[in-house]
Amino acid sequence: MANFNISEFVEGMPHLKGRLVEGAPLARLSWFRTGGPADLLFEPAGEADLITFLRHLPASVPLTVIGVGSNLLVRDGGVEGVVIRLGRSFANIEARGNIVKAGAGAMDVHVARFCADKGLSGLEFLVGVPGTIGGAVKMNAGAYGREIADVFVHTHAVDRLGHIHELGPDDLKFAYRKSAVTDDYIILGAAFKTSPDDAEIIKVRMNEITTNRQDSQPIGTRTGGSTFKNPDGMKAWELIDQAGCRGMRVGDAQISEKHCNFLINHGSASAADIETLGEAARDAVREKTGVTLEWEVRIIGRVAADVNAAAQPTKNMQKNDNQANNERASA
Repeated sequence: MANFNISEFVEGMPHLKGRLVEGAPLARLSWFRTGGPADLLFEPAGEADLITFLRHLPASVPLTVIGVGSNLLVRDGGVEGVVIRLGRSFANIEARGNIVKAGAGAMDVHVARFCADKGLSGLEFLVGVPGTIGGAVKMNAGAYGREIADVFVHTHAVDRLGHIHELGPDDLKFAYRKSAVTDDYIILGAAFKTSPDDAEIIKVRMNEITTNRQDSQPIGTRTGGSTFKNPDGMKAWELIDQAGCRGMRVGDAQISEKHCNFLINHGSASAADIETLGEAARDAVREKTGVTLEWEVRIIGRVAADVNAAAQPTKNMQKNDNQANNERASA
């Protein structure tokens, strides 16, 4: 990070209303609750505050944007450059007719509940998507047969020079769990199409999704949501299970016994433990099925210099076929 002195940069920055912290810990901002600090963390107080910051940020400084950290793994060496976190100042939600607008920092579940209260249907699936609208748009998040591309109208974003852009479906080129939005753009908010429906019926559908998640996923644990994307025509969890990885561990990191596409931090797992475990599962699936799983969890930051690279997966890697079959039958 040449020619970037953090202290000098902070001192030379015009007055900002938001929070600017050097060496800010990021573990508390990730649902895995692990990982190193940001060289510099900025939590802007609003769009104007963010634009001011960006217009004074040198182009050579690495920039990373995060939300609530629901599908984020921060490596133990921390994140180089600047991390921008969009919080409550970007969490507004409003409805104009059948169009719902939400800020990038609005929780997906809050948007779903807002629509239900207004009797607006189409966004029920968001109750099953952890995270915020900014991340949901960028990754074309989805659940239970629906995805952002199905309801998307447009988004507005800011580039690194502080210029605002409005982007439509043709610009985003949605595909499975991805869009054409690059890291040079920070999504500020988005608009979605809905249709009128009975509020109570909408809430019933949402309750069904919530119950399904609670029954099938390790809700309430330190996890990052779905770890890997589903390959075409296949389920990632089934491939991981077939490879004998259910319950496999690296230190305090474990592949969930309840849902094999979730990694769990039982308390003291390092980011390296979690990433090592995920890579071990990918290797096992590739060896067993020939399929290479693609990470859905976003991994950022530097590998810590003192991480023990010799950490090895344990437990289920040695299970025989009968043991694995018994576990699947009881799941």
